Amino acid sequence: MQWDRFKFKIPMKIGGIIQKVALARFSRTYAALVGAGVPMLEAIEITGRTSGNKVVELAMQAVHDSVRRGGTIAEPMRLAPQAFPPMVAVGEETGGLDHMLSKVADFYEDEVAAAVKALTSIIEPVMIVLVGVIVGFIVISMYMPMFKVYDQIK
Repeated sequence: MQWDRFKFKIPMKIGGIIQKVALARFSRTYAALVGAGVPMLEAIEITGRTSGNKVVELAMQAVHDSVRRGGTIAEPMRLAPQAFPPMVAVGEETGGLDHMLSKVADFYEDEVAAAVKALTSIIEPVMIVLVGVIVGFIVISMYMPMFKVYDQIK
């Protein structure tokens, strides 16, 4: 649980990407199950177990408890904004939850693709410099003993 919370807080947009991946996975799975006619409580339980993130799983357990008591899906989701998008409440109110969740999943998947592309363009020059430093270190460490031997010969 603590590791999954920490992953959401990793700097340099990495935490945001991880959060968006979890939201997209949750939205896609839940939309597919609801759209296929799986009973709501069973869909909530399955989605929580397959989310791959303990924060989302715990939040889905709260949603499951709320729906079992006769409450709404959106209320416990509002209490966990890091785990759920706010657009789910609109889908529940209009009766198009599976359609809304599909759109949310598409949105977050597009966001993840754009964020990964931006992150890659930032990391690429850093990696080139890092590899250059490593190669330079290896070259220097190979030639220094040869230069010392050459100096001793003179």
